[in-house]
Amino acid sequence: MIDVNEIQKILPHRYPFLLIDRVVSLEAKESIVAYKNVTIAEHVFQGHFPGHPIYPGVMIIEGMAQAGGVLAFKSMSSEDQEGTSDKVVYFMSIDKAKFRNPVVPGDKLEYRLKVVKNRGAIWVLASEAYVDEKLVAEAELKAMIVDK
Repeated sequence: MIDVNEIQKILPHRYPFLLIDRVVSLEAKESIVAYKNVTIAEHVFQGHFPGHPIYPGVMIIEGMAQAGGVLAFKSMSSEDQEGTSDKVVYFMSIDKAKFRNPVVPGDKLEYRLKVVKNRGAIWVLASEAYVDEKLVAEAELKAMIVDK
């Protein structure tokens, strides 16, 4: 298990844009399961939508990407992991994105990602998001680890 303090050592994101609270399962170069507790206190709900809060799909995709970044960094060799503060993960593409059900305050959003392909710094990830075991979103993400 990786808590939010360890996540912040890996990812450059900070409040209000750190979108994963905990990693509950990680198998290097294979898969990751992470989650975010969605609360009404999220800044995004001020405008999306007043009186009918729905967590934006783009934020779900970003949460998937952040989980993928943790997976990629934790899959690096030990000596390469020491230099993660000098590296960042960039999106290359988002394909096959589908949003199946709305996510609302009070939901626990669980991200499940599997490695489709990894060649050097390039990662292709099959990503799914669930709430209470119900698929709410999915996408194929392609990303690259680069120097800052």
